[in-house]
Amino acid sequence: MSGTEKSKAHAEQAKGKAKETVGRAVGNERMTAEGRADQAKGNARHAKEDIKDTFRH
Repeated sequence: MSGTEKSKAHAEQAKGKAKETVGRAVGNERMTAEGRADQAKGNARHAKEDIKDTFRH
C-alpha cells in the first residue's frame, strides 16, 4: 500500500471517529452521521489499497 494513500485512509478514519464522538457528545445527529460517513470512506480507501496490493504481488 502506498504510504500516502495509507495515511489518507487513516486520517479519514480518525477524523470520522472524532466527528462522530463530538456529534454524540453535543447531541448533533448530523455531525454523528457525517463522522460515520467519513469513517466509511476511510475504510473503503483502505480496502481499495489492500486489493491493489493483492494484485501487485
